[in-house]
Parts: sequence; C-alpha cells; structure tokens
Amino acid sequence: MSPGGRINRYNEITMPNWLRGRPALLISSVALPPLGLILLWLRPIRWYTKIAGSLAIAAILVAHLVYVFGMRVELGGGGMSPIFSFGTPERHFDRLEESRASQQAEPSATASTASPAATSTPATTEATPTAGKPLPWWTDFRGPGRDGVYPGEILTVWPEAGLERLWKQPVGGGYASFVFGEGRAFTIEQRRQNEAVAAYDVRTGRELWTHSYPALFQETMGGEGPRATPTYHEGLVYSLGATGEMRVLDARTGSVKWAKNIIAESGASNIQWGMSGSPLIVDDKVIVQPGGPAGKSVVAYDKLTGQPVWHSLDDRQAYTSPMLVTLAGNRQILTVTATRVAGLAVEDGKLLWDFPWTTQFDINSSQPIVTGGNRFLISAGYGHGAALVEVKSDGESYVAKALWQNTRLKNRFNSSVLYEGHVYGLDENILACIRVSDGALMWKGGRYGYGQLLLAGGHLVVITESGELALVKATPQSHIEVARFDAIEGKTWNVPAIENGLLLVRNAREMACFRIGKL
Repeated sequence: MSPGGRINRYNEITMPNWLRGRPALLISSVALPPLGLILLWLRPIRWYTKIAGSLAIAAILVAHLVYVFGMRVELGGGGMSPIFSFGTPERHFDRLEESRASQQAEPSATASTASPAATSTPATTEATPTAGKPLPWWTDFRGPGRDGVYPGEILTVWPEAGLERLWKQPVGGGYASFVFGEGRAFTIEQRRQNEAVAAYDVRTGRELWTHSYPALFQETMGGEGPRATPTYHEGLVYSLGATGEMRVLDARTGSVKWAKNIIAESGASNIQWGMSGSPLIVDDKVIVQPGGPAGKSVVAYDKLTGQPVWHSLDDRQAYTSPMLVTLAGNRQILTVTATRVAGLAVEDGKLLWDFPWTTQFDINSSQPIVTGGNRFLISAGYGHGAALVEVKSDGESYVAKALWQNTRLKNRFNSSVLYEGHVYGLDENILACIRVSDGALMWKGGRYGYGQLLLAGGHLVVITESGELALVKATPQSHIEVARFDAIEGKTWNVPAIENGLLLVRNAREMACFRIGKL
C-alpha cells in the first residue's frame, strides 16, 4: 500500500470528519499553530505542499510568540548566538512600576529607610565586618580598587539549590552594576523614556528613592539603557548616563548637588555603544571620559561644585573606566582610550606615558590589571589578545613597553582578575587562566558566555551570560567548577557586586540578592 493510502486509512480511523476539511486546517493554523501543523501533515497531499504549508504555519507561530507572548530575540556577546526572552518592554515596565508601587504602599520600616549598617557606621568609615575585620565598602565599579576583588570570606560550599536568596525583583534596563554606601545599593536604570538613578535597601531590596530625567540611548546589539556604574563617595552618588548626562546626588535623599552633560560641555560626539566609563573620585576631583577634541578626552571636575579643574588628551574614548593606580612609584590615573593606554598626572592631567592598544573597530572594553609595582596587564577581544606592559622612569619622563603579548586571553567586554601570579578571565566566552610572568596558558575550560566574574575567597564568582551563578576555584592546576545555579533570567552582561557578604546581580530585567558571606 502506498504512503498516501496509509495516511488516508489513518485519517479515516483517527480524525473526525470536521477535522478533515480545509477550514479546520486554516482555523487551527491561525488559532493554534502546533495543531495546524499536525493536521497539515496528516492530510493526503504532496510533500512539497506540506513543506510550504509548514513554513507558513511556522511564521504564524513566530508571530504568536512575539505579539501574544512577547518573545524577544537578542544577540549574545559573540554577535551570533540568539538569546530568547519573553515579555514585551511595556509589560516589563508595568511590572516594574507595580513592584515599586507595592513597596511604597507597605508600612515604612526602619530597615527600609536606614539599615543598621547605615545608622551605626559613618559614611566616611568602613562597613560592618564580615568575619572580624572591617571591609571597605564596594563604592566603585568592580569594587574599591576597581580590580574585581572582594577581600572578605565567602561560602565556598554552596547548597545544591544555590545560595540563599534574600530577594528578587524587576529592574530597569541597562548594563550598570551596583555600588554601596551606608547600607544602600545604588545603580542606574532605563525606565521607559528616562534614565533613573535608584537607591535600594541592600537587605530588603526596597526602593528608597529615584532621580530620573529624560534620556534614552538605544543601539541594535546591546539594546537600550545606561552603561556606566555610579560611584559612591562620602555621602554622594556620582552617576553618568549613556548620553553623557552626569548627576551628582545626595545618597540619603537623591537630591541633585550638580549636573551637566559631559559630551556637550566637551564638544564631543557619543561613541557607538554609549558612555560606559564609571566616574572616578581622586582627591578633590571627579574624573570622566567624554572623548572630546581639543584636549577634552579626559576631564576632571571639582567633585563638590562641578567646576572644571583640568582636561587632557584628544583621543576618541573607549568603554573602560579610569583607575587610580601607582606605577613606577608614581600615583596616577590609568585610562584606556580607543587607541591606547595612558597614564595621566593626578594634579593636572599631564600625559606621563602611553602604550598603543588599537583593536578591531577601536573597541576597548576591558579594565587593566596592575600586576606589580610597575606592570599592568591589558586585554581585548575580537582576536586581539593580551599584553603585559612595564612602565619605567626614564629620567624626567616615563617609558612603557610590552614584556609579552599573545592571544591566549581575549576579554571582549568583561574584565579579568589577578590571584597569586595568575590572571583568570573569559577568553571570549570560555574561562581561561594564564601565568602573568610569561603569558603561558595554564588551562582553558568552561563555557559561561559573555558573562562577568569577581575574585573572592580564592574562588571566581561567575555570572554567566544567561544569568546563572557559578563558583570556580582560582587555581592554575585545572578548571574546577564547584557549583552552579540559576540566579536571574535574561541576557546578563552586568558585573556582580558584593557588599558585607551579600551578592547583588542584575541585568536589564531582574535584580537579586544572595547571601554569599560566611555567617
């Protein structure tokens, strides 16, 4: 008997008469595409008609997923692999606003307005100790040293279900991380057509205040929202939005101390993926990187008044944050532009030295790592690699030269960490360990996508691109993943932050807090 005959006999036995007709096929294909697909392939028609019909039904199914269920397809960090999520932006913002309204409707508690850490610890001192020793607050992007290192003890054996979660809730868009001060966590988010700087109680997740203003940055690959993590310093929050809007806010109330657009003031043009450098506080100055011409690529303002202090370089900017470091015995500002790494004098912004660092598309997004008294490691993705650079005094000037350079570590828009003479980081989307002294690859293993990582307790705390949290031993012997669990949903490029034993993670849709410190 022919295949067509078998199908006819099968239809006669299993299909009611009303399902055999074309109207049933059309209605089911529109109302319930999977059923329409089944009915199509049960019909005694030619194979190429079935394939054409299947493509049409598949298109209807995709339309259902997008317009009914809010399916979104975003590109991963490699620019190729898709990341799927559900929920339209409108629904997400509705859910976010409902969450915050619910918080405001709850009876106000002391812990919601001033946590124990905030009331018992002055803003200029250190946070509550985790294990007997005071820890510096996580006031800057990637921590107080901007090096991705948490100095406290953490749990290195995680429960099978994952770390204890204190809270989880929706958050606005963007790729900023958290900083902390006075028992509060600060970040910047995209909320509809506005950028919003927000303060949260660390232990409860309750929103304490927001300061918003009209600003919307969008681009195809990364989406919308601010990129740069705020900075906390002595009771003030220094925030920079993706379009260059800078706000200096009172950390207790959110009131504005001073504000300006650093792109407009410097005569600059925004870069492709938006302003991404976190403001740096050095002495009485705040350092930002607008990328303006005529010596206004890097600008220092008075941290309390916003008055210009100095400006330096003519470079187009990159996506890194300036750092305060000491190299060759000289305290200086380390900055990475679109084409070079440079050291600037703190007092007047004078160029002390530079090292060429030109990558494909002029994209530099990875933070340098100081590895010794006069050396630092720099890395970039897109096939470029890493280099160990030495800065030496040459009389009254300085000279920077590469000690080695290879392609064994390629940080794209994530940064590595240093531990006991080895650097650990994502070589594109695979974790790797290299030896600092000669750049030798010790191991490479474990796919985490284009996520982010920190160093804590001799381990790597990794947030994967898909929102999982993983714990990996920081050892040059081999790749050893200790634990992994689902933390948040959606594409996650934001850097984690740890304060007083509490781990905060976020992406453009969700934020959550987990207990990672030892009790």
